[in-house]
Amino acid sequence: MKSRRITIIAGLAALCLLTPSRPVGASNDEVKGMIMARAGETMIVSSSGERRTVVLNANTRVKDDKGLFGLEKQEMADTVLIPGLKVRIDGSADGQGRFVAETITVDGDDLETSQMVEAGLHPTAEQVATNVVAIENNKRGITANQQNISTNQQNIGANKQAIAGHSQQIEQNIKDIQENSDRFERLDDYDVKGEATVKFKVASSALSEEDKEELKKLAQTAMGLNGYIVEVKGFADSTGRATMNEKLSEDRAKAVVGYLMRECNLPVWRIVAPGAMGEFQPAASNESAAGRAENRRVEVKILVNKGVTG
Repeated sequence: MKSRRITIIAGLAALCLLTPSRPVGASNDEVKGMIMARAGETMIVSSSGERRTVVLNANTRVKDDKGLFGLEKQEMADTVLIPGLKVRIDGSADGQGRFVAETITVDGDDLETSQMVEAGLHPTAEQVATNVVAIENNKRGITANQQNISTNQQNIGANKQAIAGHSQQIEQNIKDIQENSDRFERLDDYDVKGEATVKFKVASSALSEEDKEELKKLAQTAMGLNGYIVEVKGFADSTGRATMNEKLSEDRAKAVVGYLMRECNLPVWRIVAPGAMGEFQPAASNESAAGRAENRRVEVKILVNKGVTG
C-alpha cells in the first residue's frame, strides 16, 4: 500500500514537470487565428470567423515552440508579427473589449511563408503608390499642355489677323506703285532733253554737294527749253522692309524736288508729282554692296512734248 502511494505521487510530480506553469491569477483565455493587420502595438486577428483586436505591451512575450513536444522555446521580437502569420495568443480581455496579449506563439515554418508573401506584396504596394504619383504628374502635365494649346491657339489667331493686315498693306503698296508706273509710262510722248541720277548713302535722303551741283546744271538746261516738265522718281535698295524702303524712296524724291524749287528756282507746276518706287525696278543686283549703292538713287529727267519739239 505504501509503495503504491509513492508511485502515484511520483507520477503526479512528473505530470507537473511536463505542464507549463502560468502566473498566479492569470487568465486561461486564448485566441487562435491569423494576423490580418497591424498598426504599432495593435493587431487585428481573424479568429473563428470574427476579428479580434489584440494589444501588445512591454510584457508581451513572442516565442516559437521547437523541438520534441515543443519543449524548446525560441524567444522572438514582436517585429515578426506580420499580416498573414498564424498565431496562438494567451492573455486576457480588458475593459474595452480588446485582448491583451501575454504570450504569442508562432510557427517558424508559417512565419517563413508569411514573410515570403509580404515580400511579394510590399513591392506591389510601393509600385501602386509610384503609379499613383505618376498618374497625378501626368494629369498635371495634361493640364499644362491644354493651357499651352489654348495659348498657342490665341497666338495663331493673332498671327492670322496680323498676316491679313500685312496682306492688305502689301496690296495697297503694289497698287500705289502700279499707279506711279502708269503715270510715268504716259510720259512716253515726251523727249528726254536732260537727265541726272542722284545717289544716296544707306538709310539717308541727304543730298551731297556734288549732286547739288549736278541738279543746278540740269535746272539751267530745263529753263532754256519751251514746254518742259521735270520727272522725279525715287528708289531704294532691298535692305529692310518693303514699306520702309518705299517711304525712304519718297523722302529722297522729295529732297530732290525741294532743292530744285528752293535753290534752282524751278516752278512747282513744272515738276511732275514725285514717284516713290521703293525697291522695285532696281538698276543693279541687290546681291552686292556695289549693286545696292546703284539702287539708292533718284532719277531726274527733263522732258519736252514731242509735239512741241516738232
